[in-house]
Amino acid sequence: MKYSIASLFAGLLFGLGLIVSGMANPEKVLGFLDIAGLWDPSLAFVMGGAIIVGIVAFTVARRRTLSFLGFNMKVPSHNHIDKRLVLGSLVFGVGWGIAGFCPGPGLVALGAGEAKAAVFVASMVAGMAIFEIIERNRAKS
Repeated sequence: MKYSIASLFAGLLFGLGLIVSGMANPEKVLGFLDIAGLWDPSLAFVMGGAIIVGIVAFTVARRRTLSFLGFNMKVPSHNHIDKRLVLGSLVFGVGWGIAGFCPGPGLVALGAGEAKAAVFVASMVAGMAIFEIIERNRAKS
């Protein structure tokens, strides 16, 4: 039960941060991505803050064997850049640039009742399903 409450609190805090920062607003995100037009640099500060928090969190996590809730720590150790990572990053970036959403903000906007977000989330789920089918077929052969 305490894990569910902690997960709920973390998700609510994350969602609130996305709303307050403007990351759940696709127009704001597209303004940030439009470096050749009316560029809005404000989200760079949000991303910079997230990077700093991430660096601190991973530094602390690497020194721990258990999480604050008692789970085993599973810090990624793989840092190899391959074709799949690059292609996946490109697909993610193109999708972000077209829709103005990435997964977290898309779910927040969906919860707020935004119609564009429903299309984005449905497309995201379809993409995840297609990926899973391809991966299962690759594993079989």
